[in-house]
Amino acid sequence: MAVQEILLIRHGETAWSLNGRHTGRSDIELTENGCRAAAQWQPILATRSFELVLTSPLKRARRTCELAGLGAHAEIDSDLMEWNYGRYEGLTSAEIHESRPHWMVFRDGAPDGESPEQVGARVDRVIARARAAKGNVAMFAHGHVLRVLGARWLGLPASAGSNFLLDTTTACVLSTYNEVPAIKRWNAPLMS
Repeated sequence: MAVQEILLIRHGETAWSLNGRHTGRSDIELTENGCRAAAQWQPILATRSFELVLTSPLKRARRTCELAGLGAHAEIDSDLMEWNYGRYEGLTSAEIHESRPHWMVFRDGAPDGESPEQVGARVDRVIARARAAKGNVAMFAHGHVLRVLGARWLGLPASAGSNFLLDTTTACVLSTYNEVPAIKRWNAPLMS
């Protein structure tokens, strides 16, 4: 019997991802470069089958999913939305550190936004959906929420998402090793 794989794809480049602004619930479009990079996934994903395709409702993730060729099969799952950064939405880490020098979202959460535990609870619901699927699953979402998803897949606290770096338009593959949750691939560029 084949081992289930969960494919995570972070959305393509946006103007805010280029300049390091925290992009939570703001509905930012992909750049032209982000669209081109997302479209490069289409021939690769066309050779694979997925029982379940999930995407964040935000444009940048939905558009990445469409350009990758899976938009017609995707279900929107609001639990895949990016971290709610509250008052830190649109700010860079450098701007935040001016008033809170040691702030880290994975440890401290965001004022008037979400805590790591709240994001972890959302991610746990997504993981339960994926594990209930009988076949492979593809998910299109955002950097910080996917980092928490990777940590929670392994049974680590949401704060451990700080240990997983993730670039735009990259993929991760979650699976199991002898029925133990494992990461098969992380922050990978185009896969063959």
